[in-house]
Amino acid sequence: MGRLDNKIAIITGGASGMGASMAQLFANEGATVIAADINEDNLAKISELENVEGMKLDVSSDENWAEVTKAIVEKYGRIDILINNAGISSHKLPEELTDADWALMHKINSFGPFLGIKHASKYMKEAGKGSIVNTSSYTALIGSGFNAYSASKGSLRALARAAAADLGKHNIRVNTVFPGVIETPMTAGLTQYKAAMDMLVAATPMGRLGQPQEVANAILFLASDEASYITGGELVIDGGYSAQ
Repeated sequence: MGRLDNKIAIITGGASGMGASMAQLFANEGATVIAADINEDNLAKISELENVEGMKLDVSSDENWAEVTKAIVEKYGRIDILINNAGISSHKLPEELTDADWALMHKINSFGPFLGIKHASKYMKEAGKGSIVNTSSYTALIGSGFNAYSASKGSLRALARAAAADLGKHNIRVNTVFPGVIETPMTAGLTQYKAAMDMLVAATPMGRLGQPQEVANAILFLASDEASYITGGELVIDGGYSAQ
């Protein structure tokens, strides 16, 4: 028996990086996975996996969220799991950031998950249960980088705690993970800053970067019924970096 047998799961940013690892793992564990992403090429590739359907989604669009969640429920009958994983990053220095940079970062990393919770929880309430897991960042827990990314991920942390408190009475659990630097396409740009990358690795107690599968495994637990009494939880996956 799979740990997610007969579950219907939405994974945003599900067509690449950590999201793709989650999609494959969830499908292997018995779920029907909707990999929601903006990249059509990646969606076509992820849809080749058994029990994974790619759907185009702009997470910052209220209208698009309404359309996608309605289509999923019409096709599959319900939404059991939502993984708010889609996100963007920036390596700009504070003095380089514009108001447009700030707005875009928060639109994807904070407002997007808000919309996901808003629309998915509507159907979860009708079913009387659900599990939502948000991907924040270790930068939301420490003073690392005076930038829009850290602020957006801190906003997501607060949103998740508020949602957990509000939705618990509906048997909807809301938890958050805080990955460190994980080797994904989004962090690949850091390789051009080799000195900074070397410093990050050296400062991490476990002495290496994380792998997408390691994050996927943790999210699988929180999404599953094994975590049935965990809500408002925060799980750090950063090799010990933020423990210092």
